Amino acid sequence: MIPLRDTTPSRNIAVATYSIIGLNLVAYWVQIAHGNQLDQFIYIYGLVPARYSVPQLSAYFTMGQQLFSLVSFMFLHGGFWHLLSNMWSLYIFGDNVEDYLGPLRYVVFYLLCGFASGLSHLLLNQESNIPTIGASGAIAGVMGAYFLLHPNARILTLIPIIIIPYFIEIPAFFFLGFWLFLQIINAAGSHGAGGIAWWAHIGGFIFGIIFLKLFNALPSFGMTSGIRRITAKKKSHRLQIIRAIGPGDDPHLYGTIIITPHEARTGVQKLVNIPWGFQKRMVRITVPPGIEAGSQLRLKGLGKLMGDGNDKGDLFLKVVVRQ
Repeated sequence: MIPLRDTTPSRNIAVATYSIIGLNLVAYWVQIAHGNQLDQFIYIYGLVPARYSVPQLSAYFTMGQQLFSLVSFMFLHGGFWHLLSNMWSLYIFGDNVEDYLGPLRYVVFYLLCGFASGLSHLLLNQESNIPTIGASGAIAGVMGAYFLLHPNARILTLIPIIIIPYFIEIPAFFFLGFWLFLQIINAAGSHGAGGIAWWAHIGGFIFGIIFLKLFNALPSFGMTSGIRRITAKKKSHRLQIIRAIGPGDDPHLYGTIIITPHEARTGVQKLVNIPWGFQKRMVRITVPPGIEAGSQLRLKGLGKLMGDGNDKGDLFLKVVVRQ
């Protein structure tokens, strides 16, 4: 299952999430630039439990190096695909959590989740001499917060069946709950062996829920409202899901498309997914400039099959203008 996006639009540009993604990309560039010394670099800046529990190893590292590794490990990755999968998950779930917390509190929240995930791994793998790297634990914390904030949101998911792409909307509580279940199953079967830090994922997810509840009890920074005014989005998400209805014998389908005031003035192109029965159609729609709220777009041939099974009705989309 490959998550493509969630159906809960964020109101602001996710400046903190994008900055964290940028830092991870820079860290990966620094990492691969070490070439033959990469293993040594990862051992120094990755999270190695034995460095904290075995005196013979900890003696080789300063207190500053030991503390810094508790943060630096979450910005390193084991390869391009490891980096890509982590950053894609952060891109999907991070903007909504940042929307809720505000960018400043979100950064603190993200780092705390990563730190807590690292401690979870340290406590349950104290003798391991294998470096653990990756943003997975911090991102798991973001996913835990999303699980609490938007359990009824839907995740548009790509399921490749042989060579046929199949798109399906999965409720967020099920998608994230199933993900957590897989982490627990894999952690139980790993017996503390090296490889993926399953307990860091589990710890990050659980602490993400705990930290969100704690942050709810704290006041937001005074700068948050000012930043939100600056980062308010002018455009809605390019990919939308149209939940059309087709009453009775009416051959036509009816739905709504949501655009922002800026898009209503300038016009916009949207890629929409239209689920109807077992069909999942992906269509490109052009919204002309100067369109008014309440207007209708007519898409010929995208309605229901007629009685003869050859012709189709049309799809009518009502334009909703919303910031």
